Amino acid sequence: MTQTSSAQFTVGKLDAGMALLLTEDYQLIEFPSVLLPSGVVLGSVVNIDVCRDRETEKRQRNDFRALQEQILRDFGTQQPKAPVIRAGHTTQTWVVIQWDALDLASATLRSLHLYRDGQRMMQPMPTTLTQANAVAAVKTTGLDVGRSYEFMIEMRTSAGTYFSNTLEVQTHALENLSGICVCFGECESLEEVGNLKETLDRMGASYADAVSLGITHVVARYAAGPAYEAAVRYNIPVVRPDWVLACEANGKLQPAIKYALE
Repeated sequence: MTQTSSAQFTVGKLDAGMALLLTEDYQLIEFPSVLLPSGVVLGSVVNIDVCRDRETEKRQRNDFRALQEQILRDFGTQQPKAPVIRAGHTTQTWVVIQWDALDLASATLRSLHLYRDGQRMMQPMPTTLTQANAVAAVKTTGLDVGRSYEFMIEMRTSAGTYFSNTLEVQTHALENLSGICVCFGECESLEEVGNLKETLDRMGASYADAVSLGITHVVARYAAGPAYEAAVRYNIPVVRPDWVLACEANGKLQPAIKYALE
């Protein structure tokens, strides 16, 4: 329903886009001159009708309420989930911390920090991994041999700060060779690589076909090839095959520098 009221005014002044209108009981009101009929001058008498459209008011209220409910569904009912971390590859001096893609809901990731034994670590963290079924990882180095550490991730978002579970990791003792994971570069022959793989199996160590975050050493006789280039790029020790044999013979991890490939 539309309610209408009407009033009569006399134009008292026209100036700078505004008109001063005088009511019959000598009240002054300001009125935009652009809304007055064409040709109105000082002294003109105008009738102004004011209407209230209740149907439009109702429609706008309903539209606004629907918008609020939509905002609540999209942004108010789901919260980011704290990351869940787990240990990846572990050696005597470093460990790989892994977690699945971050679930941020509708929030924005601001920062991601790794804590070790309650102390914040100053190392770069991957912050762009939010795709489903993806796995993020970070390698933390400089750990002591045979010691237990606790790790945790702090995730800061526009919706608040969330902490992961606390992960306890024990670095390996020197006699524990299961943390060794090598990738083979350019060697003498396939037979030599096969013999080295058998040695690694006896030691409880492992090997992979390509260089990745979990590779501890690259074994090669020649400073060439994709594995060697990747090792140099990622600062992974490149050792001669003698290093594998020395680890088995001594029953513990040997320093890579003594067998480094020149």
